[in-house]
Amino acid sequence: MPDNKPIASESTANHDYADAAVGSFSNAQPWVVDPDRLEWLSATEQLRTRTRAQVPVLLRHRRIPPARRVLGTGLSLGVALLGWRLFDRRRGKTDSRRGLSRRLRRSFEHLGPTYIKLGQIISSGEGIFPAELVDEFRLLRDHVPAEDFAVVRQTIETDLGGPLENFFATFDERPVAAASIAQVYFATLLTGEPVAVKVQRSLVTDLVRRDLAAMSWITPHLIGRIPVAALANPPALVELFAETIVEELDFRLEAANMLDIAGVLAATEQRSIIVPRPHPNLVTRRVLVMERLTGFKWDDAVGMHKAGIDTTAVVRAALVSFLEGAMLHGVFHGDLHGGNLLVGDDGKVILLDYGITGRLSEGKRLGFLRLLMGGSMNDLPTQIQALIDLGALPIDTDIRGVIDDLGLEEPTKDPTQMRPEEILAEIQKLTKALLGYGARLPKELMLFVKNMIFVDASLANLAPEIDLFAEITYLASYFMTRYGAQISADIGMEVSPNAIDLGGLKASLGVDGEVDHLSYRELKERRELIRRRMEQAHHSAE
Repeated sequence: MPDNKPIASESTANHDYADAAVGSFSNAQPWVVDPDRLEWLSATEQLRTRTRAQVPVLLRHRRIPPARRVLGTGLSLGVALLGWRLFDRRRGKTDSRRGLSRRLRRSFEHLGPTYIKLGQIISSGEGIFPAELVDEFRLLRDHVPAEDFAVVRQTIETDLGGPLENFFATFDERPVAAASIAQVYFATLLTGEPVAVKVQRSLVTDLVRRDLAAMSWITPHLIGRIPVAALANPPALVELFAETIVEELDFRLEAANMLDIAGVLAATEQRSIIVPRPHPNLVTRRVLVMERLTGFKWDDAVGMHKAGIDTTAVVRAALVSFLEGAMLHGVFHGDLHGGNLLVGDDGKVILLDYGITGRLSEGKRLGFLRLLMGGSMNDLPTQIQALIDLGALPIDTDIRGVIDDLGLEEPTKDPTQMRPEEILAEIQKLTKALLGYGARLPKELMLFVKNMIFVDASLANLAPEIDLFAEITYLASYFMTRYGAQISADIGMEVSPNAIDLGGLKASLGVDGEVDHLSYRELKERRELIRRRMEQAHHSAE
């Protein structure tokens, strides 16, 4: 079992900077963040309210579709589906899925920034969407050409209200990152501070609005026609996408998200996770100037080890800060992936890109709290009730019926000891039962699960020998010890480290209850064995 060192990878006392009470920032302190003196911050709540109100308007049912974009989108997707039907569909299930995923990725590239952004969200949904689709759409992260710098300069100068040289001593015209909505550049202020400058692509706002209208009209017709995960239906995905992308189109909201996440980290004393400071004045709808922070890439375990960084502590701190934000404050970074995380020489995790931020109502926050506490105590009724609270199951769901129909209390079945057809039958049985109860994957849960899947995948590289059972026990004990009184009051049930029971977790992994040690490397080997067996079964069936 891990020792009792702090969750964070550094002492929580080591934050000697003037705005430490505002948020978890770097010690470099290029400027002081004072919320009372940020002109762009005062209007963000009204902006957020107005922006959210636009979503149902953009997604409203239309008798007559936005013809030009629907025709263009329909034609592009139609060509992809036709090519799949003619050339890939009969090649066997595995090649069929790969062919469809490849053709959809090419279609999304052709359709432009909105669809590329949607594809990038799908690409980080391993475990939610088919593996072939996720693997193919990952290519969309690196295949977005940058906008011409003359256009970028015009955007900056228009929004900041003057020539580039009035604000920056140096400005590298080559972007360090080019995404579907914006590019990021490195520059130096006239006062000498190194900064990163995020600039929105020109015309993207109008294009996104047209695309959302087209998507909302098309996606209901895709249900059952494209083989994606049954519980993540296309209209729900578009609703989630609309709510996130419309906020991404105003960088003042992103800067406010940065301060909110930084504030949660400060409140929970997670000083090993830091947020770039947004500039006090240079933040507009389309331009965001922020503190420049650099570090190791998230997957550079070798480099971190050479620098003496404890990568297990790094991934642990990222997980705990994410859970604390969701469970205790109802605010969390909604798009964790390798491109949004760096690790500094001091072992601090640098969290980037706040366009997608999960914000939970009080009822949803309590639902997450019940789900995680119920899981750590193997309390099935509490977990099912939590799923009802989160909207994953209908409000009138029979909790006892779900437990019985899904066989949640039946003896553990080890999938590595089952024949492929038995595994497939179990999956089909589970899916059919869930759909029979009206199960769905609500948008908040989709973001949460997507982040948890990313952290899970990070363990393979950063902490492959970690004992999962000991680590989960340690984390549950951490929350129950540090926040036990608050959690008990919030959810109306006593929580205690003495009540931790990993029987449910072991059952979900197909591990016998007597097993008391499982490294992530061993878990990965189990998953790989199951994957190979299933693939062999598919090939045999083909």
